[in-house]
Amino acid sequence: MKFSLLILIGTLFILMTAGTRAQSPKNLAESWEKEHITTMFPSNMRHKDLKKYLEELKKLEIKVNEVGRSYANREIYQIEWGKGATKIFLWSQMHGDEPTATSALIDMFAFLQKNRDKTWVKKIEETLSIRAVPMLNPDGADAYQRRNFQYIDINRDARNLQTPEAQILKRLRDEWQPHIGFNLHNQQELTTISGTTDQAAISFLVVEGSPLYRNEEGNERNKRLTAAMIIALQNFLRGHIGRYVDSYNPTAFGDKFSDWGTPTILIETGALYGKDEMFLVKMNFIAFLTAFNSLVDGSEKILSPINYDFVPNNGSGNLFNFIFRRANVVNNSGDLAQISTADVAINSQRRRAGEYALTFIQSTGNLLNSKGLEEYDASGFYLVYRLDGNTIRAGALGEILFYRKDRQIDWKTPELEKQFVPDAIFSGGKWIKGENLVTRK
Repeated sequence: MKFSLLILIGTLFILMTAGTRAQSPKNLAESWEKEHITTMFPSNMRHKDLKKYLEELKKLEIKVNEVGRSYANREIYQIEWGKGATKIFLWSQMHGDEPTATSALIDMFAFLQKNRDKTWVKKIEETLSIRAVPMLNPDGADAYQRRNFQYIDINRDARNLQTPEAQILKRLRDEWQPHIGFNLHNQQELTTISGTTDQAAISFLVVEGSPLYRNEEGNERNKRLTAAMIIALQNFLRGHIGRYVDSYNPTAFGDKFSDWGTPTILIETGALYGKDEMFLVKMNFIAFLTAFNSLVDGSEKILSPINYDFVPNNGSGNLFNFIFRRANVVNNSGDLAQISTADVAINSQRRRAGEYALTFIQSTGNLLNSKGLEEYDASGFYLVYRLDGNTIRAGALGEILFYRKDRQIDWKTPELEKQFVPDAIFSGGKWIKGENLVTRK
C-alpha cells in the first residue's frame, strides 16, 4: 500500500512538472524506437560487434578510446560525452553473459550526440560529463560466460585486482574521480518481486558502501535519482520493478566505488515474459536519460528518497520457466515401472538468443504455490524421462517424452522412444514434437 501511494505521488509529480520536463517516458520510448542504432539482440553481441557499433559512434564524432586490454588481449573501450562539471561513470558487462546495458549505452550516446540541438540535451551536455565502459569483460562476452578468462569474477576482484579488467576499471575511476557511478548488470529471468510470482524485469540498488566511508548526501541523491527512474519505468513495467537485496561486500566493485568516493547505483535487468531483449534495452535507455535529465533540471530534488525505500525487494524460488501440471510420471528405474501424479517444473539456463537451451528439472511434486512462465495441463499424458538410466527427478536434464494415457506401453522396452513413438517430445526448452497436443494453460 505504501509503495502504491508513493508511486501515485511520483506520478502526480511527473504530471505536474510535465511542462518543464524535457521528455516524458513515452517520448523517450518513441525516440529509442526511431533512433536506436543497435540491431541485434544483446545476447548475440560479440566483441567484434561492439567494435562495429563504436565505429558508428566515432563517425558521429563521439570520443571513443581504447583504455586497456583484457586477459586474452581484447580491446576495452571508454566512451566520453558532455563537458559539464558533474561527472558520471557507467560500466556494463563485467559479467560476460549480462549484456543488456551494453546495447543501451551505445543507443544512449548515439541519441545524445544526434540531438544536441534540443534544449534539454544541450543542458545535459553543458552540465554533465558522461563516461562509460561498455563490455568491460570482452573475453567473457565472447564465450558468453560470467567470469573472465582467468576464471575470476571481476565483480569480486575490487580489492585484490588480480584481473587486468579490474585494474582498468579501478584506474579509470581513480584518475577521473566521478561523482556518480552506474554499475550495470543482468539478474536471472526468474527473479521475482518478493511475495509474488511476478518477474522483476528490472531492479535497483543504491549501493551505500561501508559505514566507515558512507556518503550520506550522495546516497540520498542516488535514491532520488533511482526514484525518478522507477517512476518513469512504471509506465511500462508496473508491478515488475524491484529493489535488489545485497549486503556490503568489500570485494565487489559497486561497494568499493561507493567507499572510494563515487556513490553508485546498481541496475539489474531481468526479463519480462512476452517481451524480447530489445524491449529491455529500451527500458535501460529510458532509465539512464531520465536520471540524467532529472539531475540536470533539478526535478530529482522534489522527490523523496522514501520513493526508493518502499520499492519491494526481489524474491526467488516460486517461479519456473515451465510447469507441467498433474502429470502422470513414470519412474522406470526399478523392476516394475511406477506411476505417480505430480507437477514437474523445468528451468532453462541463460543462453544467447536462438541457441539450444540447456534445461534441468528443478522440482517435482505439489507445486500449487508456484508459477510457470509457461504451464501445461499434462493430466492426459504419461511423462517418461527421455535419456537412458535416469528418471524424472530434480537435477536431471529437462528431456521428457509424452504418451497419451489411452495407449498401452511396455515401459521396460529397450529403446522405448524408437519402439513406442511418443506423442510429444519436450527438449531443450521447446517442443520438438506434439506442441499442440498438450494443452497450454
